[in-house]
Amino acid sequence: MTDSVEKAVPYDPLDYGNLAKNVVGALMGQAISCLPPPAPFEGMGVYAIYYDGNLEWYGSIRGLEVPIYVGSAVPAGKRKGAGMASSRSLYNRLAQHSRSIEQTENLQLSDFQCRYLVVVPVWIGLAERFLIEHYQPVWNTVIDGFGNHDPGAGRKGMKRPLWDVIHPGRTWAMRLRAVETLEEILARVKA
Repeated sequence: MTDSVEKAVPYDPLDYGNLAKNVVGALMGQAISCLPPPAPFEGMGVYAIYYDGNLEWYGSIRGLEVPIYVGSAVPAGKRKGAGMASSRSLYNRLAQHSRSIEQTENLQLSDFQCRYLVVVPVWIGLAERFLIEHYQPVWNTVIDGFGNHDPGAGRKGMKRPLWDVIHPGRTWAMRLRAVETLEEILARVKA
């Protein structure tokens, strides 16, 4: 009878998972900022948004431990190689999110804070995916649609994003048809 020997897996600092953890660790080490940040800045990268308001739906994630939403920002035209030299895409994305929150009937912008990190473009997608998988932010996983933009005149038959059903107010979203009720969505949030 031979003894079985467990093979140790060597640590690889360049493993994609370890690289993602490194970027996310740097993001989570950033100071908390109001939403949007007080002054425009250049750069693209990743961010985490936190909620500290009084809606009972979000009671279990209130505070600065678990983000309610995470995302990334790259310049418009990135897929075609344009806009990479100088961009305020990260600041602009946080400002867009601020406007979405301000338009709602049941959220207050003062209840939100964020962390953000300007990142070399090649690591942005990797970090965003890790953030979503690790934190499972409710606005990324259960209540989809917070980061959506107006779909335009040619797509009026689309359904209203769940985020806009639970947080009504964005004018463009109100023109779309609601498929689920507030009660159905809230049951999923509570689960």
